[in-house]
Amino acid sequence: MEPKQNIRLCVDAVVFGYTAKESISVLLIKRTIPPFMHRWALPGGFVIDGETLEEAVTRELQTEAGVHINYLEQLYTFGQPERDPRGRIVSVAYFGLVNPTNFKLAASSDAEDANWFDIKKLPDLAFDHSIVVDAAIQRLRAKIRYEPIGFELLDNKFPISDLEKLYETVLDRPIDRRNFQKKINHLGILKGHNEKQKHPSAGRPAKLYSFNEERYFQLKKEGITFEI
Repeated sequence: MEPKQNIRLCVDAVVFGYTAKESISVLLIKRTIPPFMHRWALPGGFVIDGETLEEAVTRELQTEAGVHINYLEQLYTFGQPERDPRGRIVSVAYFGLVNPTNFKLAASSDAEDANWFDIKKLPDLAFDHSIVVDAAIQRLRAKIRYEPIGFELLDNKFPISDLEKLYETVLDRPIDRRNFQKKINHLGILKGHNEKQKHPSAGRPAKLYSFNEERYFQLKKEGITFEI
């Protein structure tokens, strides 16, 4: 006899942004429907018959916050029986990285508002979304040490001090900047430009760099690992 099932499937998205060169933020929406009406939550919703999980999370981000994310990867499946008061609902969570200045948030559908929140100053979240965000933060901190996903959070051209600050912010600890630059230079994954900062916050204008994606993938093909 087959076991009885009444399980529904949804997706949630943890979208990280790097704002003001000083904090990591996460995108949240304010719900307009129960349960947890008027509470902040991650963008997400039920998967529709006939669509893939990736299509579902892309659709929910677009309809609830007006954003389209290029980089999304599956994080974890959350399936505690009591995680949703509506019944047994399993959520497949994704996480992504963006530069928030590239987006103009536009809440719609079942969201009355959409905004960025510092990960250290999050409101009380609906469902088990605080657990989902914590898991995504741990994944981000682990992954940024061995894969250069952090470049998604920077401008196309940046001073190396911005890259250092990004790593310190994501890892939530100081880094040895001299050793950091030595490792980056050894890998050769930065492309230098004959340009400098137009409006440095302090001191002399610094040289600008961009991520050499072609060089990185060549190193990866050769089995050379990226580790900070």
